[in-house]
Amino acid sequence: MAHLSVLSPTRPVSSRSFTLAPSSSSEDGEDDAPLPFPTALPRSDFLAPDFDPAEYLSSLANRHQTLEDLRSDLRERSAAISTELLELVNSNYTSFLSLGDELKGGEEKVEDVRVALLGFRRAVEEIKGHVKERGSEVTGLNKDLASVRGDIETGRKMAELDERISALEARLAIGSTGQDSDESDEDEGEDEDELEGAVGSSSAKLAQLASQYVTIDELANSIGRETSFVRKMEERLTRCRNTILLDLGTASKEAKKAGVRGQAKLLRLMGIYSLLDAQTDAVRALKSN
Repeated sequence: MAHLSVLSPTRPVSSRSFTLAPSSSSEDGEDDAPLPFPTALPRSDFLAPDFDPAEYLSSLANRHQTLEDLRSDLRERSAAISTELLELVNSNYTSFLSLGDELKGGEEKVEDVRVALLGFRRAVEEIKGHVKERGSEVTGLNKDLASVRGDIETGRKMAELDERISALEARLAIGSTGQDSDESDEDEGEDEDELEGAVGSSSAKLAQLASQYVTIDELANSIGRETSFVRKMEERLTRCRNTILLDLGTASKEAKKAGVRGQAKLLRLMGIYSLLDAQTDAVRALKSN
């Protein structure tokens, strides 16, 4: 019992010695310790070309700094920049003031430049005038060239008209005698529907003559019926046309006399009348005996 009585008072002492007070006090001390001071904001962040204040502030969410401290930091930075700017102005103030003195006396140079520019503009205007004159001259020459080319083309057509009329006259003179020595006509051969012993020209021969006349008439129209050259050729053209119509009339009479055997040739002759735009002469030939 004596032993137990000795141990019982010692149990509370041992219990009181096992306590968490020291640990709790150390943790409280760590909570009360100041947070690490944030590093200064780098100036390069504010020099970015695409700097956006709102976006930049949102990127500082993880920064261990109160909003008031951040405002204070930015105010200090703004004040420092203003101070630096003032120092730069003060350091270059003398040079700034002397800038006006250095610019004095440049009026003469400016006047020289102005006079030179006026002279240059005057020279440009003169060149533009010369170019415009040459342009007008070139335009006139082009018109003259076009006129000359037109005259040359007209002359070529006139020469061709004369040659074609002469050739047609030669063929009509041959055809009027009832003889045909032209190689092109000899190669045509005999037409099955041509009448044996006919005195007039064949329908093929007359068709060629009529086609040649129509070509000459169209060429004369392209030159111009009012030109003096074509007016002089009108008599020869009329003579050629009348000769062809005369041969057509003779051939039509022979075809009509042949009766049924001459009907095919008569139809071809009527087509030649139509080619010459001589329907009246065709009717007259059909009515004649």
